[in-house]
Amino acid sequence: MFDLFKNKKKETIQKYLNDNAQLLDVRTASEFNSNHIEGSKNIPVQVIDQKMKSLDKEKPVIVYCAMGGRSNIAASKLKANGFKVVNAGGIGSMRKHLKL
Repeated sequence: MFDLFKNKKKETIQKYLNDNAQLLDVRTASEFNSNHIEGSKNIPVQVIDQKMKSLDKEKPVIVYCAMGGRSNIAASKLKANGFKVVNAGGIGSMRKHLKL
């Protein structure tokens, strides 16, 4: 049953990537500076409420962090504010989606 959700998430991430999605890294600035996915924007989850205005509401958003917890919080907040968003989980998972 959980594979169903996993496949749905994979499909959504691929669709968003094809739709020129914004990649959002919600880790701290120091985490981002030491290792991030090229083309990602860094908005730490702690300031997502104040900084989400810098994202384009017309484009989908793919959120990731280190392990998936912070990206889940950020995705919920973005969704509540009208963004089309999917939580990719951790940076390792996100890198795998980019290689598909």
